[in-house]
Amino acid sequence: MHCYTHVLSWAEMDATTAHDVFRLRQQVFVVEQGDPYDDLDGRDTEPGTVHVVLRDDTDEVVGVARVLDDGDEWRVGRVALAPQARGRGLSGPLMTACLEVCQGRPVVLAAQTPLTGWYATFGFEVCGPEFLDGSIPHLPMVRAADGRA
Repeated sequence: MHCYTHVLSWAEMDATTAHDVFRLRQQVFVVEQGDPYDDLDGRDTEPGTVHVVLRDDTDEVVGVARVLDDGDEWRVGRVALAPQARGRGLSGPLMTACLEVCQGRPVVLAAQTPLTGWYATFGFEVCGPEFLDGSIPHLPMVRAADGRA
């Protein structure tokens, strides 16, 4: 499977892409992980928000992430891969594309606890106690503005 990333603001995202992004997030977080939450929180449409969309060679959306401009820091979230895209090394390019957006400021995220080691390979370190996001344990993580933990 060959994949490519698109980095899009809300204004650059067409209706079909937005639908596919929201559908994938719903499939992974709500259906697969059984964690109903308010995905459409109003932040997708903010002027500083960037959506990273991973498409396969059939043009299907197989990965998504959202980068929020929180002023003094960037916030990466809503990172998800479709089941058929997992185990193929595609999450790395997705995260790399996110971090290319995040220049000059620290980057924060809330990692599902089992994934903290993977995020650490990108320079993130745990910066607080574990908490539940819905029913899923998470840890806050930060990456320094220069990319070092």
